[in-house]
Amino acid sequence: MAASSHEETPAETRRSDRSHWNWLLIVPVVVPLLTLIYNRDEPRLAGFPAFYWIQLLMIPLSVLCTVLVYRGTRRRG
Repeated sequence: MAASSHEETPAETRRSDRSHWNWLLIVPVVVPLLTLIYNRDEPRLAGFPAFYWIQLLMIPLSVLCTVLVYRGTRRRG
């Protein structure tokens, strides 16, 4: 009988996504939903209302959270 293509991999090669680092990925999802933080015109930064420049700051925040989760959960070795 041929080997099944759906065989389970050994425990040491299986990936576990049960890391506490993954909770950090909630930040880039929830912060943009909190419009009360940035739904205003003042203060202005280089002529841009707070609404725009705060949203632009969320891009590096999201990247930082993603990098921290990646580095915190990647395999060593």
